[in-house]
Amino acid sequence: MIIDCHNHPDWHGHNLDRFLTNMDQYSIDVTWILTWECPDDEYDPATRENFPENGLDGPIPFRRCLSYLERAPDRFILGYAPDPRKPYALERFKAVVSIYGARVFGELKLRMNYDNPDALAIYRFCGEIGVPVLVHIDYEIDCRGGHPRRNWWYGGGIEAFERMVMLCPETCFIGHAPGFWAHISGDDQYRREFYPKGEVAPGGKIINLLRQYANVYCDISADSGCNALRRDLVFARSFLIEFQDRVLYGRDYFDNNHQELLGGLNLPQSVLAKIYAGNALRLVPL
Repeated sequence: MIIDCHNHPDWHGHNLDRFLTNMDQYSIDVTWILTWECPDDEYDPATRENFPENGLDGPIPFRRCLSYLERAPDRFILGYAPDPRKPYALERFKAVVSIYGARVFGELKLRMNYDNPDALAIYRFCGEIGVPVLVHIDYEIDCRGGHPRRNWWYGGGIEAFERMVMLCPETCFIGHAPGFWAHISGDDQYRREFYPKGEVAPGGKIINLLRQYANVYCDISADSGCNALRRDLVFARSFLIEFQDRVLYGRDYFDNNHQELLGGLNLPQSVLAKIYAGNALRLVPL
């Protein structure tokens, strides 16, 4: 079985029919279908062509995820992450869990420190009901600047991530994106590069977090996850074996790069089974 723990409706020109065809092409049984709700001025205008129905609720609103679930209920797990800074965000999330059966809080991708007190209240509720929280982290790197912001940062960095992990020990957190995966290495490239290169240096913050906190998980989706593993294949294999219970397969796109990468690492079948589906099923049983 294969579960894609990270994808979005209508993403990069894939409507539902194209999405399902793509899943079948790569033997993906189930996808976690995630929102991205954020203010209009908190994401790069250059990316808006990917979002045909963006509006007041951000580039990937809940209604689109719900539409996919309603039309193909056996193929999707519903995710939802309202902006915690908005009034009644916790109440909205509780309603979506109760009425529509949301099983994931994600994707959280906002220009805020993720240990915001209003966000912590939602995370703690997620811990109470057994819902994982999936977050995107990006650092303040000016090469992605542009109107109306000089750059695009999300989450407050790995320090804010660790604080929320520590403050919400009953909640499972799934890290994702360049600002998370750059910390597979102990170097300082995360300050300058979205996709660092070169052999992995000792002392990576992700490794420390995984060893210290049982509620930390990793989502290998997107170029960020692939790049982190490809930069040092010997290390990648040992990393995936050591943390085989905490790594989830995801794509955040529609290519097959992640399966090709995993297939080339000569991993034990028992490890692959956990990454492809076992860990996702522990967090969100079908």
